[in-house]
Amino acid sequence: MKQDLFRKKTLAHINEELANGLIDGHSNNMSKVLTVRDLTFMGIAAIVGAGIFSTIGKASFDGGPGIILLFLFVSIACGFSAICYAEFASMVPVSGSAYTYSYVAFGEVIAWIIGWDLLMEYAIGNIAVAISWSDYFTSLVNHIRIGNLQLHIPEYFATDYWTAKDQLTDAAKLAWANAPVIGGTRIICNLPAFLITVIITWIIYVGIKESKRSTNAMVILKMAIILLVMIGGCFYVNTDNWTPFLPNGIGGVLTGTSAVFFSYIGFDAISTTAEECKNPQRDLPKAMFYSLIICTVVYILVALVLTGMTSYTHLNVGDPLAYVFSTMNSPFAQKISIIISISAVIATASVLLVFQLGQPRIWMSMSRDGLLPPIFARIHPKYKTPSFSTILTGVIVGVPALFMNLTVVVDLTSVGTLFAFVLVCGGILKLQNDDNRLQSKFKTPYLNGKWIVPAMFIGSIVLFEKFYPGGFKSYLNFADKTGNITWEVIRNKVPFFLFGITFLITAILSFIRKYSIIPVMGFLCCTYLLSESGSTNWERFLVWLVIGLILYFVYGYKHSKLSKQVA
Repeated sequence: MKQDLFRKKTLAHINEELANGLIDGHSNNMSKVLTVRDLTFMGIAAIVGAGIFSTIGKASFDGGPGIILLFLFVSIACGFSAICYAEFASMVPVSGSAYTYSYVAFGEVIAWIIGWDLLMEYAIGNIAVAISWSDYFTSLVNHIRIGNLQLHIPEYFATDYWTAKDQLTDAAKLAWANAPVIGGTRIICNLPAFLITVIITWIIYVGIKESKRSTNAMVILKMAIILLVMIGGCFYVNTDNWTPFLPNGIGGVLTGTSAVFFSYIGFDAISTTAEECKNPQRDLPKAMFYSLIICTVVYILVALVLTGMTSYTHLNVGDPLAYVFSTMNSPFAQKISIIISISAVIATASVLLVFQLGQPRIWMSMSRDGLLPPIFARIHPKYKTPSFSTILTGVIVGVPALFMNLTVVVDLTSVGTLFAFVLVCGGILKLQNDDNRLQSKFKTPYLNGKWIVPAMFIGSIVLFEKFYPGGFKSYLNFADKTGNITWEVIRNKVPFFLFGITFLITAILSFIRKYSIIPVMGFLCCTYLLSESGSTNWERFLVWLVIGLILYFVYGYKHSKLSKQVA
């Protein structure tokens, strides 16, 4: 039983089927049209979206100008992960991303877990993007006047039911008060979020060429507008606003971890298109690095302009870029504010397109391995896309987007993505002495971490004892302010204890097995960011994984293609 759970796909089997034009017995007849430029544009399209136009405001409010340090830290963590992704993408040039990589490195049950995790990441992430798109689109439409006609989307058709019920904002109060009532129930839903999901799903359904053209056009337009914003914003920067640089200390900066990491989600999504690339082993690694570097530079410059134009205390708004320009007493700034709103609509639509493109290909890969029913792997004879999976993705994202709110889905998406990054980095560590690595055209540079990682662990212990108020004695105190030991205090500290134990084990293994420092750093950085995600999100995530494991043992374990090969 244990051996069956960890049965692996071999690179020899994958390469043989690639050479024969088949993947797990299915004809590999998807259109190979993507170049390194197209993939880079897709990476930028996925990364530059809701994060730069929305969540960056709350992160800047918590961390002040020092939020750029968090952008740098997260970009470095993503960079380490990107190197590991790049090696796997070159080693296993098929659709499936971290799911397929885990199948090769760890075995079937871990692959199922990461596949199930990716389904949550993409689906919930897409819901978040659709909701963010709706906010900007509604704001834009409500500012349009045609003659004497003022366009307006009713509040009850532009927000979710639970936000309206809480009535914490003026828009929510209007939605609750003015909503039509049928059978004693108020009809409140986020209609624009649903409609944009339908449109994007249709574009993806009709073909990868159409998706590529749409993505490239949106990326060119939104990057041009962002460049305009940065140049225009420089004229309104007051350097006094950058003082104090860390108004709430490092703790305030780290408060924005989920929001800032959400801004970087996306560079890994392009690996799901491996079977539609002209040269995946060469182009996927390049595109990941190009998109990550470009977006990091953009994020840091935008954060500096944003916090320089106004005090960080004013940035706790849903549309921070448009807001700071709207507060400037200048006709030019007012026009830029409108342009930003238009750009945000385009940017978030491009993010939704890339993630909606990725999720069906995860399902397709899991289905071809026998872990999901065959219908998920069905390729449309005309459009050459996974037809059933694409339509189902639209339903799973579009319907919840009608009723869910943004805060919950952003945090949960970050947990799912970090979990995938951790396993990809761990997979490279596991394979570092495996001969299979020789088949990869891109290899993670080897830097011996035998002494470095243990030294980092000891250094972290010393720094924590010195700078954390009260040191370890204070941190190990589980009492609240009233002196009572409570479960709430314990559960909030559990993720950090788990990180400490993980760090210790990694340091020991690095000393014994001479692990390479790059995948170790990716593994540790992402594990730390996971610990910052909050215990509530972890509990929700674990519930999702339990549901997934139940489905695996009910269907996937019995129908696995590897199970049939063993039999």
